[in-house]
Amino acid sequence: MRTVAIIPAAGSGNRMNRDVSKQYLTLAGKPILVCTLEVFEACPLVDALLVVVPSQDMESVRTDILDPWDLKKVAGIVPGGKERQDSVRAGIEALDGDTELVIIHDAVRPFITAGLIENCIRAAEAEGAATAGVPVKDTVKEVGPDGRILRTCDRSLLWLTQTPQVFRRDIIESAHRAAVRDGFRGTDDTSLVERLGIAVRMIRGDYGNIKITTPEDLVIAEALLAASR
Repeated sequence: MRTVAIIPAAGSGNRMNRDVSKQYLTLAGKPILVCTLEVFEACPLVDALLVVVPSQDMESVRTDILDPWDLKKVAGIVPGGKERQDSVRAGIEALDGDTELVIIHDAVRPFITAGLIENCIRAAEAEGAATAGVPVKDTVKEVGPDGRILRTCDRSLLWLTQTPQVFRRDIIESAHRAAVRDGFRGTDDTSLVERLGIAVRMIRGDYGNIKITTPEDLVIAEALLAASR
């Protein structure tokens, strides 16, 4: 099945407290965005990449970030929207007519592996929708508006959702259309699919597949990179 990865990289990165958006910060001298794209570039099951960036960054991303690293699978740079969901939808609308499977992966998760990408693709091929995730390690409490604990959740049933998330094209297109129609905002793309009553397969991910959104995350990322060497 022709598989295209959408990499939303249109966030401003306010939590990073830097003048440069988080996706353009560097790890070992390489932009985080490039680190992420290179894994998908090397994955044989991925046919093409669409990178979604702020409209004002489109030219600089092409000339200063993408072109120097010779990323041959990047088929297009798409202007993003106000929020992540809008940016993903812009990427979906830019898909070519032959696309059958759609991967959505955070630009600032550079420690993704080709093996995890392939596992999620295989699951989505078989079942229509899949996401990576990891079981929670800590005890989770539900807390009321007054700050008091309501209950202790059953940790054995709780997972932290990551990306990649992979969908059959018709499923993710329908989910985004319904979200626009209903004015629904989800925190990830599986939440849009779930509300249609479609089951999503959870694939065991990796605790190292972190999302770099804060200065502390960047420190952890540098430590992970150093350990891998």
